[in-house]
Amino acid sequence: MNPLYRNDSPGEFPDSWYVASTDIPPQRPPLKGEVQADVCVIGAGYTGLSAARHLASKGLEVVVLDAHRAGFGASGRNGGQVCSGYDYPQTTLTKKLGAGPAKALWQLAEEAKADLRDLCTNTIPEARYTPGVLHGTYTAKETAEDQAEVDLLAREYGYDQARVCGPEEMTTLIKSPHYHGGLLDMGAGHIHPLRYVLGLARLAEEAGARIYERSEVHRIDKGDPAIVATNKGRVKARFVILAGNGYLPNLERKVAARVMPLNSFIGATEPLGVRAEEIMGQDIAVHDSKWVANYFRLSEDKRLLFGGRPSYSLGFPDGIATLMHKRILNIFPQLEGVKLDYAWGGTLGVTIPRMPAIIRVAPNILSAGGYSGHGVALSGLAGKVMAEAVAGQASRFDTFADLNVPSYPGGPAFRAPLLRLAMTWYSLRDRLGL
Repeated sequence: MNPLYRNDSPGEFPDSWYVASTDIPPQRPPLKGEVQADVCVIGAGYTGLSAARHLASKGLEVVVLDAHRAGFGASGRNGGQVCSGYDYPQTTLTKKLGAGPAKALWQLAEEAKADLRDLCTNTIPEARYTPGVLHGTYTAKETAEDQAEVDLLAREYGYDQARVCGPEEMTTLIKSPHYHGGLLDMGAGHIHPLRYVLGLARLAEEAGARIYERSEVHRIDKGDPAIVATNKGRVKARFVILAGNGYLPNLERKVAARVMPLNSFIGATEPLGVRAEEIMGQDIAVHDSKWVANYFRLSEDKRLLFGGRPSYSLGFPDGIATLMHKRILNIFPQLEGVKLDYAWGGTLGVTIPRMPAIIRVAPNILSAGGYSGHGVALSGLAGKVMAEAVAGQASRFDTFADLNVPSYPGGPAFRAPLLRLAMTWYSLRDRLGL
């Protein structure tokens, strides 16, 4: 079965707390017939809508195609964490890439957060940007590594929004028996992701972009112009932007070989009321240092939104609610007896180095994805730098392209078995406390 439809009904948002707490707009019509555009964007999530908004604001004719709905994929389902930097800490990136390239990447990531905060403050307030993300650690060694990261950011980058919390403070912030310490980053934050992406769609249309929903792309004929074909129509465009990330089928081998689809799941408890104070002492988002990470925060109506348990098969497992409830009780045993009102899954994209795969597929075809869990802010920036590259200013695009994200060994056919094997090992490490 086509991975676009394996876990979802065509055009129907999942039964999530995000959907239940959002005014969903009417469905936009599908593409019919032939249209011409300067740029055709495939995928109406954070990346594609950001690119469309920036391109349309420059006066270009932009068409956006999505197989389902704007915001349908990971952009409307994720944990909502607006994190600093990348999946690798800056201490690691500095060792791998050198001080100059690492600092250039950090500055781009800071811009990504600033852009998102500005949008939420000025035009999408319903996304409810709230500052504060905590990286929870389990051992003194991990806490010391976080302290080294904080020291580097302060010394080399002038970043003073992060600090390390010791065991005593952690018991007031996160009321779980498991955490030894943590890195609290008040320059990061969290949002309602579905309201945010729907706000981006509105802004893209206000800038002049045309969005067609229920318009799955089956083929791209490369050339100048490129031809993008759907069931009932096609787009002739001078440029094409691939922005499907984990929801992009094998439409382009160069992308599929680098970006691995990965399923993740979230459960939302019933409203906790005053019991919310039993689990968290501050309105912050949390992700921990497990290889198979847990991530959680409180919703505006005091539910615990708890995510994790990645899956490496295309299909979602049976009984997502039961699986998520077990993970919640492991971290917060005091929630025994609390019900889950919602449980849902979504598909993100990961790469071998856990860095974004922002590449030029052909002279007039660009692609971005593989944010590896850091996509809420980075995806918007990726759309922005691809828009710049289309307009002839490719220096910032090239900063990402120069990462040379490698293909999975064996290409798309072998990426899933290899990653499944690796993550089985990492899960075992978590259980053994290695």
